Amino acid sequence: VQLQASGGGLVQAGGSLRLSCAASGRAIGNYPMGWFRQAPGKEREFITIISRSGVSTYYAESVKGRFTISRDNAKNTVFLQMNSLKPEDTAVYYCAARTGDGAYDVESLYDYWGQGTLVTVSS
Repeated sequence: VQLQASGGGLVQAGGSLRLSCAASGRAIGNYPMGWFRQAPGKEREFITIISRSGVSTYYAESVKGRFTISRDNAKNTVFLQMNSLKPEDTAVYYCAARTGDGAYDVESLYDYWGQGTLVTVSS
């Protein structure tokens, strides 16, 4: 599976962005899909995950209530709607396809990764 993340950019605090993750090679309906982010000078962190069908989602506390993950399996695309953005949301955002079972935030359980898209939130 090849993943291509897009939609990043510069936004003011309080604003919104919608990231997309387009897949090719295989149908993403086979995989739970997650988003991670890596801020400058920090380790990559888990943000959210969505089940194969899209019925179930889970969010890190840092983004709960502000970010929404969704998917359109027919279009082979996963989305991350980010609202009420804060300067601390500034990071490179990565989408990933998960093949393993276990804790949601374990990166080694995600076999396929997109290249990342940069989100910069100004104060």
